[in-house]
Amino acid sequence: MGLKLITEPAAEPITLAEAKSHLRITEADEDALIETWIKAAREYCEGYQNRAYITQTWELALDRFPGEGLRPYSLSQILITDSVGTSERIIRVPLPPLQSVTSIKYYDTEGTEKEFSSDDYEVDTYNQPGRISLGYGKSWPSETLRPVNGVIIEFKAGYGDTADTVPAKVKQAIKVLIGELYEHREVTDVKELKEVPFAVKALLGLERIVPI
Repeated sequence: MGLKLITEPAAEPITLAEAKSHLRITEADEDALIETWIKAAREYCEGYQNRAYITQTWELALDRFPGEGLRPYSLSQILITDSVGTSERIIRVPLPPLQSVTSIKYYDTEGTEKEFSSDDYEVDTYNQPGRISLGYGKSWPSETLRPVNGVIIEFKAGYGDTADTVPAKVKQAIKVLIGELYEHREVTDVKELKEVPFAVKALLGLERIVPI
């Protein structure tokens, strides 16, 4: 499974003014730097939670459709596959909340692109992560696909188009992390911090998604 960002969010969960207020800064000298901290902090928090905050478009690449060429080889694999074959009808979409699925495309061994009709599948935006399920009486395409990235799913994810849709605790975690970057400005990337504040992980932990 691979993920590729197609369209970045049009806004950040925290505005420059909110970040400066949190840092108690009034001058404009460091506005550009603070804006980079906002983005870095947001990306870290999204990565930690395995979520998307403000609407963004992604591509999910799979080598094959569910169930194609796969058989349970161990007891553990058998136990996680239910008797009605649900696992062969479902594609779980990472980076919740899932808003919509734009398209499901697949490529044969010659690289020819085809599109799986939206009439043949249902999109579940209620569960997190979201899911794509075959429609009643439908089946996945039977063609032999190219060896890698045979299926490309384009989808939109995020709480909404604006910052006010993002949970308050996420915004607070971003502010705390911005404050940490301000105090350790020699760090060029949030991942270089020796220790992310406990408050950040505590605020984000309850709604952290286990990676698919």
